[in-house]
Amino acid sequence: MTDYAFAKDLPAAFKALIAMWAVSLFWSGWAPYDRVTWWLEVAPCFIALVLMWWTRKTFELTTLLYWLIAVHGLILILGGAYTYARVPLGFWMQDWFGFTRNNYDKIGHFAQGFIPAMVAREVLIRKFAITRRGIVAFLSISICLGFSAFYEIIEWWSALIMGQGADEFLGTQGDPWDTQSDMFWALIGASCALLLLSRWHDRQMITMTSAGHEFN
Repeated sequence: MTDYAFAKDLPAAFKALIAMWAVSLFWSGWAPYDRVTWWLEVAPCFIALVLMWWTRKTFELTTLLYWLIAVHGLILILGGAYTYARVPLGFWMQDWFGFTRNNYDKIGHFAQGFIPAMVAREVLIRKFAITRRGIVAFLSISICLGFSAFYEIIEWWSALIMGQGADEFLGTQGDPWDTQSDMFWALIGASCALLLLSRWHDRQMITMTSAGHEFN
């Protein structure tokens, strides 16, 4: 079966994700504020798309996860268009709540914990058959914090390689504790995802299998 023929059988949520990202990437990449920053910000979308396509036959995701990943991608794509420190939503929040900086990057890091936590949870339960809630939650949060720390290292490497050219990608806006607060928001995001969506996630995973796991 060709990839084209198989694409007809893709989950509707995955097709919607591809369509949304394609349109958004075209809009975002048409005239971004900074082209290098755009590539750095949207690169995770391309990586995720390749991974989801590559594993589509062996590890189809739940509908919930496809939609969460789609939203995360849109957050990244919007940040790539303007750079995180210049996204209009962040300025609106600054006016509404009296913030001293554009906090759109904190939305991005909250999502960096929220969505990867659910990805980690699904892989741990379905692929590794780890079903004890406490262990799954601990491992999911640990994976998210590890990923967040690795992303901060990538930002550091970018600064070393690009010098001042990496300022738009870093988006610290003069905050000396930006790295720490980024990781904190990822932790909050991961915790919120597990608290709010675990039951819903369980039901979706059970419907995908002929014999559902027991969640202790």
